[in-house]
Amino acid sequence: MSKEIRPIHVPDIGDYKNVPVIEIMVQVGDTVAAEQSLLTLETDKATMDVPAPFAGVVKEIKVKVSDVISTGSLIMMMESSAAAATLTPASQPHQSAAPAAPQTPTQPATGTAPAASKVAAPVSLGEHFTGKSHASPSSRKFARELGVDLSRVKGSGIKGRVTKNDVQNFVKAALSQPQGAGGMPSGMPVLAMPVINFAKFGEIETKPLSRIKKISGANLHRNWVTIPHITQHDEADITEMEIFRKKLNEEYAAQGIKITPLAFILKAVVTTMQQFPDFNASLDVSGENLILKKYFHIGVAVDTPDGLMVPVVRDVEQKGIAQLAKELAEMGAKARDKKIPAVDMQGGCFTISSLGGIGGTAFTPIINAPEVAILGVSKASMKAVYIDSAFVPRMMLPLSLSYDHRVIDGASAARFTTYLAQVLADVRHFAL
Repeated sequence: MSKEIRPIHVPDIGDYKNVPVIEIMVQVGDTVAAEQSLLTLETDKATMDVPAPFAGVVKEIKVKVSDVISTGSLIMMMESSAAAATLTPASQPHQSAAPAAPQTPTQPATGTAPAASKVAAPVSLGEHFTGKSHASPSSRKFARELGVDLSRVKGSGIKGRVTKNDVQNFVKAALSQPQGAGGMPSGMPVLAMPVINFAKFGEIETKPLSRIKKISGANLHRNWVTIPHITQHDEADITEMEIFRKKLNEEYAAQGIKITPLAFILKAVVTTMQQFPDFNASLDVSGENLILKKYFHIGVAVDTPDGLMVPVVRDVEQKGIAQLAKELAEMGAKARDKKIPAVDMQGGCFTISSLGGIGGTAFTPIINAPEVAILGVSKASMKAVYIDSAFVPRMMLPLSLSYDHRVIDGASAARFTTYLAQVLADVRHFAL
C-alpha cells in the first residue's frame, strides 16, 4: 500500500495573523481521521480548531503551545495512506496525549480559596515597570482595545510574558480603585469587590470561565462603560407574518429548510436600516465623524455551551427568506460546534440577539462596538389588541432596541422601532 508523508498547513483564517497556539490535541504516532481537530488557536474573538485535511498518522509536530502562526504556516507532517481513512481514531484526542496547558491556569474545583502564588496579583494603576513588555499579538490587541498601556502591566507568563489574564487583572485593579486615584477622574469612589471565602458557608465548586466568556466579558464591560446606552422597547404584530411563515415551512419542508421568525426579522431590520441610515454606521476613532456603511451585514448572537458567539450574515438585502433561514441554521450549527472561522464573525453593521425561543418579555442588550445599535427580541405571545372598536387576539413580538445616545437620539430610536414593527406586521414591505 502506498504511503506518503505530507505537510499540514494552517487553512485560511481570515485577516488574523500571528495567532497563538493554545492547545495541541494530538502527539506523534497518533492516528487521526479527516476533519479531526489537531490543535486550537485563539483569536481576540473566539477559539478555533485546525482540522486534519486527510486521515493519516502524525509523524512530526512543527509547533508548540504559545507559538504564533498564520494562514499557511506549517504545523505538522502526516503520513497518509489508502487505508488510513478506515482506521479508528482515538475517541478523545485528550486521551492519546495530555495536551499542553493553556497559558491561563485554571483553579481546582475545591472549596478552599486558591493559593496566592497561583493567581496573578492585580497591578495598581500607579505602578510602572521598566523595559520592553513581552506579549503575544492577541494580548497586545486586547490591551489596545481596553486602552491599557502594556508598559504598566507586569507579566505572569513565561519570562515575564504579559497574558490576557494580566491585562484583565490590571483593568480590574483600576476599576476597584477610588475615583480620582491613579490619574482617574474624580467622583464617587468605586469600592473594591469583597474577598469572601464562600466555603465557610457550605459546599462549593469552582468552575473556570470558558475562554470565550473571558474574552467577551472584557469587551462587554468596555462597551457598557464607554457607550451611553439607552433602550427603546416596542411590540410588533406578527400575526400575519406567522401565518405566512408556517405556509413557507410547508413549502420548504422537502428541502430540509426550516423557516424561523429570525429570518423575517433579519430582512425587516435591513429594510428599516435603509430608511434610517444612521443605524448602519460607526463613530470614527476621534468620535467626531460618523462612518455610514453602504453594505448590510447583520450579526446574530448564538448561544453556545461556552458562551455567546456572533456570526455575521452578509449582504442580507440581497437574499430571500429561505436563503437567510438556511444560512442561519448552518452558521448556528458551526458556532455551537466551534467550527466557524473567525472571518465569519467580522464586519457586522448591526446585531440581533433573539431570546424568543427561550422566553422573557424584554431586556437590555449591550451594543456590540463599533456598532451603534443592537436589537433584542423576546418571546412572542398572544394578546388582546383593541382594533376597530373591539379586542382581537394578535401575536405580539417584544422588541428591545439599545442604541448609542452619542449617535442616535430617542426620537430616532422610537421611529426606528415603529417602522420596524410596521414592516414585520406586513411582510409586503420587504418588496418595497
